[in-house]
Amino acid sequence: MSTLLDLPRTAGCLACGRDNPKGLKIGLQVDPGTGVVHVKFVPQPEHIGFEGIVHGGLIATVVDEAMVWAATWNLKRFCVCGELAVRFRSQVRVGATFLIEARVEYSRPKLIQAAATLRTPAGGIVAAAEAKYVPMLQHESDALMRTIVNEPQTQPAAALLTRGIPLDTTD
Repeated sequence: MSTLLDLPRTAGCLACGRDNPKGLKIGLQVDPGTGVVHVKFVPQPEHIGFEGIVHGGLIATVVDEAMVWAATWNLKRFCVCGELAVRFRSQVRVGATFLIEARVEYSRPKLIQAAATLRTPAGGIVAAAEAKYVPMLQHESDALMRTIVNEPQTQPAAALLTRGIPLDTTD
C-alpha cells in the first residue's frame, strides 16, 4: 500500500464539508496506487434512527461518499450516483469506530461500478454496498473542481485530480 493522500473537499458538502454546520465532516483518504478510498467514521448520538442505532440512510450516505470519491479518483472527473444498494449485516452503534474501504470494481467511459465495506476495527463486516456512478460532462466536472478548498494537507491529491484547474481560495 502506498502512502495515503488526504482527499480534497468542497466547503458545503453534507459528508465531507467542514463549513457545513449540519454536515458529517468526514475525512477521506486515497491510496494513489490502487485508488482505494479509506474513511474512519465514528457515528454520533445525532445520527440515530432507533435509540443507540445509527440510521441506515446515514450509513448509505457515508459509503456513497467513499465510493463516489473512488469513482472520481478513477476517472479524475466528478461522478454522480445512478444506483446504490447497501446490505446491513448488523446494527451500527453510536460511538463505535468503523472503517470504510471503497474501490472501483470496473470502469467504462460512461459508467463506473464501485463497492464498499463498513468494518469494525477487528475486520468484521457490518455493511457492504455497491453502486453505479455516471461521470459528469468534463466542463461540469471542471466547474466543480474549481470549488475544491485549497488546503495544504489535500494539495497532493487535489493536484492529481484537478490537472491544474485553480482551486477555491476563499476558505
